Amino acid sequence: MLLEVRDLHVEFKTRDGVAKAVNGVDYSVDEGETLAVLGESGSGKSVTAQAVMGILDSPPGRIAGGEILFKGEDLLKMKEERRRKIRGAEMAMIFQDALSSLNPVLSVGAQLGEMYEVHRGMSRKDSRAKAVELMDRVKIPAAKERVGDYPHQFSGGMRQRIMIAMALALEPSLIIADEPTTALDVTVQAQVMDLLAELQRELNMGLILITHDLGVVADVADKIAVMYAGRIVEAAPVHEIYRAPAHPYTRGLLDSIPRLDQKGQELYAIKGLPPNLLAIPPGCAFNPRCPMARAVCRTDVPPLAPVSEERTSACFFWKECLHG
Repeated sequence: MLLEVRDLHVEFKTRDGVAKAVNGVDYSVDEGETLAVLGESGSGKSVTAQAVMGILDSPPGRIAGGEILFKGEDLLKMKEERRRKIRGAEMAMIFQDALSSLNPVLSVGAQLGEMYEVHRGMSRKDSRAKAVELMDRVKIPAAKERVGDYPHQFSGGMRQRIMIAMALALEPSLIIADEPTTALDVTVQAQVMDLLAELQRELNMGLILITHDLGVVADVADKIAVMYAGRIVEAAPVHEIYRAPAHPYTRGLLDSIPRLDQKGQELYAIKGLPPNLLAIPPGCAFNPRCPMARAVCRTDVPPLAPVSEERTSACFFWKECLHG
């Protein structure tokens, strides 16, 4: 097992109280495997990833409990110097907004080459040559001529490829891609996802793909973890989720995907809004929006219970949902 997150809790101290952003998350990723983490904005997907990478803003954020095991070692017990060496070299992150993540006053070649200078001790000339190789690898046209260009001189899709190149520079064992196709048109989204999948197969990396779009992950993920209000509410192999969801929230996400056979019909949307993390409702956090909610859902927190050998659901009525 490459990465295992156990009972992770993350809190943010604010003026109005403590926001419980992550409430006991468990998931794992093996070598060469893709885990898609799904959910609406504010469900805790990115905060969990930041905790794994060790880049959580602290304060106001803090890890209140749990373990993050990477290749058997608990990252939370490591000294910061050791963790810094792992970050970038053994695990890397692709951020959703490439333009704000790249330094606007440095050429992309300088930013890509810096990885080799810092972690491998290469000269500037050698690191620039490596930067060209990386740009070629992620299929940026005329890489040799464009290595001296600045981020604003590239399109959104090309900037995202540069972010992927930066993450891949040192051939890490694990990559976390946080909404890597946000703000890209559908054609470019497909190209970026195909590129990620191709590079993952080539390097046998573990990949955590964070997204709110079920349509993006259908062809690339091996398994899915669905998050709501800082908890995993369903986890299963990808084909099982699409065939029959075992949680009302997952069903709502699937029903929200636009379909070609629904031309002229009103698009489905889950009613209501995600809960305020300062005051998560008692019982199941999804109960105010759930069409299946009953009295027990408003008082008791459903455990993440086994549905099958590889599948879990945090719903008291998962059997009804599965066969509904």
